[in-house]
Amino acid sequence: MYAVIETGGKQYRVSEGDAISVEKLPYEVGDEVEFERVLLVSGKEGVTIGQPIVKGAKVVATVEAEGRGRKILVWKYRPKQRYRRRQGHRQAYTRLRIEKIVH
Repeated sequence: MYAVIETGGKQYRVSEGDAISVEKLPYEVGDEVEFERVLLVSGKEGVTIGQPIVKGAKVVATVEAEGRGRKILVWKYRPKQRYRRRQGHRQAYTRLRIEKIVH
């Protein structure tokens, strides 16, 4: 059984027991999170596709950790102008463990 959920403007395909990293969520480590924006659920009885979400479906997850991703460098450059700017960025994320999919 798997589901497709939406959080942080992105979509994730999850199954029970999976660990995923999503955009930072305002929860503490050990908290339980429920995602109600479930776009698709696949199980023994077949595939249910939402329009846009599946009614009554939710995914329950537990927060495992919080962290930051690898640093990326962003450059601004204008030729023949002596203009160069470098900026770094590290995206914050929340690590989740998928506990169950309710359909």
